[in-house]
Amino acid sequence: MSQPLPNSPSAQAAVPTSSHREYSASERALLLSIAHRSIEAATEGRRFDPESPGDHLAELRGVFTTLYHRGRLRGCVGYIQAIAPLYRAVAETARSAAFADSRFEPVSHEELDGLELSLSVLSPPQPIDPAQIEIGRHGLLISQHGYRGLLLPQVAAEHGWDRETFLDETCHKAGLPPDAWRRGARIEAFTAEVFSDGDTPE
Repeated sequence: MSQPLPNSPSAQAAVPTSSHREYSASERALLLSIAHRSIEAATEGRRFDPESPGDHLAELRGVFTTLYHRGRLRGCVGYIQAIAPLYRAVAETARSAAFADSRFEPVSHEELDGLELSLSVLSPPQPIDPAQIEIGRHGLLISQHGYRGLLLPQVAAEHGWDRETFLDETCHKAGLPPDAWRRGARIEAFTAEVFSDGDTPE
């Protein structure tokens, strides 16, 4: 996935694996609303500056916003690191996914009705041994020689990849040889709380 940001690990830190929901249904709905309003404002040439919705959603968190138009990928941009309050990061990545993902034309105002959003709020990346990677739970961040690639946890599950294929594909995303993870590339994993417009409230 695109993101507007700017050694083989020896000691491995624990990567979160809990399926605990950190965000309530109302918080999820609010973040999705912020993302939609940010995109809508940009299509109309307006500035959108959301107010803080409270301390929890103002915590610094990494997040990716993925856009779909009538079921087809329309853009995906995110912050790997926690560099902004979550609610602002959502507004910024949603706008960037709609207008700054170089794989797609900018989203038009006419597309708004058919636009569906998915948010992936990331845990901090931590070094991990390849054998500890769990498909569907961990996302990967692989880096070496100034190259860096990230794939979200849902990507491997959606494609039916096994652990080695997931590692190979993340290296490919970084612009590295597929086997770079075997030859000294830094491997980090993270989890993501993923929620979308179409989710059924719990």
